[in-house]
Amino acid sequence: MKSIPKKLISEIKKHLSDSGKIIVLTHKNPDGDAIGSMLGFYHYLRNNKYEVTAITPDEYPEFLQWMPGSSDIIRFSKDKKRGIKAIKEADIIFNLDFNTSDRLGGMESYVLSSTSIKILIDHHPSPSDFSDYIISETTASSTAELIFLFIKALDGKSHWTKQIAECLFTGIMTDTGCFSYNSSAGDTYRIVAELLDTGINKDDIFSKVYNNFSDNRMRLIGHVLNKKMVVNQDYKTAYISLTRKELKEYKFTFGDSEGFVNYPLSIKGIIFSALFIEKNKFIKVSFRSKGNFPANIFSEKHFNGGGHLNAAGGESYESLSAAISKFTSLLPRYSKYLKG
Repeated sequence: MKSIPKKLISEIKKHLSDSGKIIVLTHKNPDGDAIGSMLGFYHYLRNNKYEVTAITPDEYPEFLQWMPGSSDIIRFSKDKKRGIKAIKEADIIFNLDFNTSDRLGGMESYVLSSTSIKILIDHHPSPSDFSDYIISETTASSTAELIFLFIKALDGKSHWTKQIAECLFTGIMTDTGCFSYNSSAGDTYRIVAELLDTGINKDDIFSKVYNNFSDNRMRLIGHVLNKKMVVNQDYKTAYISLTRKELKEYKFTFGDSEGFVNYPLSIKGIIFSALFIEKNKFIKVSFRSKGNFPANIFSEKHFNGGGHLNAAGGESYESLSAAISKFTSLLPRYSKYLKG
């Protein structure tokens, strides 16, 4: 991994020394890396006596709400007045784990119109130009990994508290699928080793994230695998779809579908998987792949999304059946990846 340029660190340190109020933001529908990165950096700033506020555009899964500092986060969708006030008063805004401003959801216009210094730290490809400073490294396993390096560059002493380490470890663990992808570089494991040296309990963190669901969610998994998974061996592809009616039947709560898109990749020969979830106004789509199949390019070109080579997401504004039909009709175009 490339090191963060010293000149860039020097300039950011100067802005930090001159700042009064700092905001740490992440993207809508935040995942483990988004929340882990944000809270890890939030604790670092608080420990160094900065006045800092953490804001998400909307709610995030219950299995991440155990993380230290979670109760301090402002959910913009629920507390818009307080969120707007904090953004307007900010001297510095850190944008973490997203590469385009539209990922800010309802906060976007307020952030873009802010006169604050804006700093982007992210590992997704092709960041757009909406920040004054950009720290972007696609070879990083996660934004949490970049936050680790950023803190170390800012503060050579690197006082890693358990709070910081728990948050950053959660970010790395979840964004690598428990180190099953995006995690081939030795640097990732050296960073994890330093986090473990703080005394955090990795088994407890794993259990809180992955063994913390309802019985309804387990029943939904059974329904999904038995009734809703379609396998197309000709194109080494499988997909799962869920209607609003099914979500209601199984008392779906935000985060219950975590990991569903990965299940088809356990089938012999399958290298591309998709998950379609019917929301009120759109279809949420998730993609996962193996090898060199470009899930991010597929999502960007056809489903208003993007992401990483093997993990991406998008949206469709057609009906659920139309979105699935579009998906299956596109597979022959990618036969060079999916055939043979």
